[in-house]
Amino acid sequence: MTTTLPTPAAAITMGSNFLRTALRVDGWSTGTFGAALLAAGPLLRDPLGLPSHWSIPFGVAMLGGAAALLLIAGYPEIPRRLAITVIAANATSAAAMLALIASGALPLTTWGVAFMLIGAAVVAAFAELEYLGLRRAPAQT
Repeated sequence: MTTTLPTPAAAITMGSNFLRTALRVDGWSTGTFGAALLAAGPLLRDPLGLPSHWSIPFGVAMLGGAAALLLIAGYPEIPRRLAITVIAANATSAAAMLALIASGALPLTTWGVAFMLIGAAVVAAFAELEYLGLRRAPAQT
């Protein structure tokens, strides 16, 4: 009979593949989308109503966020506080996208509103998946 040591309360071990996978998929999709915003920002201005001076900072921020997500996902033990921070950041981002739509701060077209609504739904879905992954993580002691 082998005895295993309990997992530290501050970290989630390699056993939580669901959380790690959600973070990786979130990271790669965020990076891909950020690069697309940087590359195609001027082309998206007219059909979406998203000004280029907004798409460039969003794209850069998304690339930074993607790097952070992939870094966290690559840790041998994912710190719980970082997992919680990612979940909160995703939930806040989804709410911010909805607030941008509601505020009228951007001259979004109908396609732009749909684009932002889909973005908010995707980000909220990642928050939910990462929350589920955190809950499925091995019991902490």
